[in-house]
Amino acid sequence: MMSLELLLKDYTLQIVALGSAVLGAVSGVLGSFAVLRKQSLLGDAVSHAALPGIAFVFLITGIKNTEMLLLGALISGLIGTFMIIIIDQYTRIKFDSALGLTLSSFFGLGLVLLTYIQKLPNSNQAGLEHFIFGQASTLLKRDVFIMIGLGVIILLVVALFWKELKLFSFDPQFGKSIGFSNVKINVILSSITVVAIIIGLQSVGVILMSALLVAPGVAARQWTDKLSMMVILAALFGIFSGVLGTLISSLVDNMPTGPVIVVVISLIVFFSLFFASNRGIFWRHIKHGKNKRNINDSRVLINLYELALNHKDVYHPHKTEVINLTNNKDKGNANVIKRLLYLCEKGYAKRDYFDTWSITDKGIKKAKSIIDNQGGESL
Repeated sequence: MMSLELLLKDYTLQIVALGSAVLGAVSGVLGSFAVLRKQSLLGDAVSHAALPGIAFVFLITGIKNTEMLLLGALISGLIGTFMIIIIDQYTRIKFDSALGLTLSSFFGLGLVLLTYIQKLPNSNQAGLEHFIFGQASTLLKRDVFIMIGLGVIILLVVALFWKELKLFSFDPQFGKSIGFSNVKINVILSSITVVAIIIGLQSVGVILMSALLVAPGVAARQWTDKLSMMVILAALFGIFSGVLGTLISSLVDNMPTGPVIVVVISLIVFFSLFFASNRGIFWRHIKHGKNKRNINDSRVLINLYELALNHKDVYHPHKTEVINLTNNKDKGNANVIKRLLYLCEKGYAKRDYFDTWSITDKGIKKAKSIIDNQGGESL
């Protein structure tokens, strides 16, 4: 409640929360495609590649103008991205190796330049290190307007090339066979990803930006198999984590906003991994157990049906031991009895005296249906 009151009254907090929400939405949308293309580390490489650009611009201009610094980061990030694409397309080096090479080279150069800048007799250089870890509290109104403008452009590009991006993410070879240029689509997607990363450097920094780019898409993927729904969920997760992270950080003095945002979205990811209804580990375990029980129930019913066919009287009762002999995967009678009791509840079998069991007309019909469908139908 205290955070909500601050959000409604504190103008600075409103600016930071709005900027974080915009960044979360854009990161979620683009991160969905990175996750599907299995290129999640691209954001990590590009964000690290932006650091030398920031340092070079400061060395040339000697001033800390946010727009100029981000322009340098954009140019450096684009150069790093095109290097990755060129290495991947025209050499035998694999994509992950190209990412690692570019990331380490550019980040190393950036740290060297920042170290050199810190030794210059000019007090203006103080604060450039904030681009490494981010400092969302320094966002100004004009910074947020820039983020909103670039974010709208990025979303418009995604909407314009939706069909191509969808095809490129799921089946690039088919897209190439019908005339689409995978290289051009890759360049477009990589370029807008660079722009998204650049607008987030001031908030979460070089190191944590990759997490914000990937995590919403990973969380959304656990809840749906539809791309449009995945993109919407990823954007919502990004917005929620951005606003909530800003509110939480406002409650503690000197608490950095960027890391808190990443922690919030990470918690959403872990919750989704375990409890998502579509792919969550917990629900998947429940579904697996249910499917296993259905298979065992069907197997026991078929065993009972085959025993009935081999007897003059199809309704002749059979002992549990006899039924279990034909059920090789069930080692004990206890599990078979449990399955038979369930069949009795469904009306497929009937329990007679002296622990014997017989099939019913309904059970015969169901067993025939299962056999005719070759296992495609179960209980």
